Amino acid sequence: MTGPSQQTDPTRPRRSRLRTFLPLGIAAWLVLEIWLLTVVAEAAGGFTVLSLLLAGVVVGAAVIKRAGRRAWQNLSRSMQPGAAPQDPAAGTGSSFTMLGGLLLMIPGLISDVAALVCLFPPTRALLRGRAEALLTRRVGYVPGPMGGGFGPGPGSGQDRMRHPDGKVIQGEVIRDDEDPHSARRD
Repeated sequence: MTGPSQQTDPTRPRRSRLRTFLPLGIAAWLVLEIWLLTVVAEAAGGFTVLSLLLAGVVVGAAVIKRAGRRAWQNLSRSMQPGAAPQDPAAGTGSSFTMLGGLLLMIPGLISDVAALVCLFPPTRALLRGRAEALLTRRVGYVPGPMGGGFGPGPGSGQDRMRHPDGKVIQGEVIRDDEDPHSARRD
């Protein structure tokens, strides 16, 4: 073998930290979950642990069903012709509620604690704020009513205007206080 090795090949892209440490983190989390379940089983009994795991699955499924139904109702309500734009805070929280339900369904006590963090309203609002800040910083997501979107944001020259009939009009915004000839054309 006369070619460069895989470790010193400069044309090969570096492996990201996430791809390096994610499998190790998942393995550590699983070992910790199993260890904690055995400790609780020794202290309270195996039937108690089994009951906790089954209750987590049932409650998690109910939480996911309720959050999904609420998200579907919000979507269908917003898609009605002539529907007034809803308050942006009214339809929020479905994603973290569903994540909390999924974490409840995963067997383990640590995942149940993480689920409760996602389901408790003050911590859910904190998580939502952090997630929006991360998405804004990483990919330019601009949260707003009706889901915002990853499209052009304010100041990009391709702002969205709402027609009095409720139709969204894509185009360039020229304000009255600006000279129409000096507007930036894309």
